[in-house]
Amino acid sequence: MRNLLASLALLAALVPGAAQAAEKYTVLLDWFVNPDHAPFIIAAEKGYFTDQGLDVELVPPADPSAPPRLVAAGQADLAVSYQPSLYLQVAEGLPLTRVGTIVETPLNALVVLEDGPITELADLKGKTVGFSVGGFEDALLATMLDPVGLTLDDVELINVNFSLSPSLYAGRVDAVIGAFRNFELNQMDIDERPGRAFYPEENGVPVYDELILIAHNDTLEDPRHLTFLDATEKATIWLTNHPQEGWELFIKAHPDLDDELNRRAWFDTLRRFAKRPAALDTGRYERFGAFMKDQGLIEETVPVETYAVELR
Repeated sequence: MRNLLASLALLAALVPGAAQAAEKYTVLLDWFVNPDHAPFIIAAEKGYFTDQGLDVELVPPADPSAPPRLVAAGQADLAVSYQPSLYLQVAEGLPLTRVGTIVETPLNALVVLEDGPITELADLKGKTVGFSVGGFEDALLATMLDPVGLTLDDVELINVNFSLSPSLYAGRVDAVIGAFRNFELNQMDIDERPGRAFYPEENGVPVYDELILIAHNDTLEDPRHLTFLDATEKATIWLTNHPQEGWELFIKAHPDLDDELNRRAWFDTLRRFAKRPAALDTGRYERFGAFMKDQGLIEETVPVETYAVELR
C-alpha cells in the first residue's frame, strides 16, 4: 500500500496540475442565461474550462446594471457587458477594461410591424417610438433619423418599460428602438405578427461589439483571463461546426429554455459570435468613442488602450 501511495504521489508531482484543484473563476452575466451566452455554456459542458484549470461559475444578475460595478469592486473576475456601456462606465471613473468580445455585431434594432404603415425611416415623421432605456437608444434613433432629414423632435418617444413587441401589437407605439433582433423578431414571428427591422449599422451608426467581457484594471495580468478566453474561443469554433449538437447540449444544461423562441434565437445568434474573443479592433473602438462624444453621451474620448486591451 505504501508503494502504491508513493507511486501516486510521484505521478502527481510529475504531471503539471494533476494534484491541484481547479481555480474558482466567477463571471457575472448581463442577464439570465440565454443563447447569447452559448460559448460559455458549451465550454462548460464540453469540459474546456476544466481543461484550462478553471472552475467557472456563471452568475445571472439580480440587477442587470450591477455586474460592472461588482467587478469594479473586486467581487467577481469578469462581467458580460456592452461596448456602448463601457464608455459610460469609464467616464464615470469605474476601473474597468474590455478584455474580450462575445457578440461582435450589434443586436439592437429599430423594429416596426411588417404590415404597418412604416416601410422606410422617413415614415416615422409624426409617429410614436417606444424605448426602454434612455440615453444611448435616443442617440441611436437620432443618428438613424438624420440621413432622412428627421430629428427626435419629429417623433414622440414613449417609455414602454421593456414591453417592446406587446406595445407594437397594442398600437401604443408605431416603432420600438432597443429590440434585440435575434429575439424580438423571432418572438413577433412566433406570435404571427411579423416585424420589419431597421439596423443601426446600416443607417449611420458605427459598428460596435454588442456583448463584451470586462475586468478590473488591476487584474489585467491575471493569466486566468486569457485561459478563460481560450476555452471560450474553442467552444465558439466548435459551435460553428456543430450548431445542432450545440443546441442539444445547451438545453440539456438548461432544460427550462427548451422552447421555440430560444431555439430560433440560438441559430440566429451563432453567426454573430466572435471567432477570436481576445482580439481587439482598435479602430472600431476609436470610431465608436467618437460617436459617443458627438452624441453628447461622454465629454471626451480617451486612448483605447486605457479601456480596451488584447491579452496576448
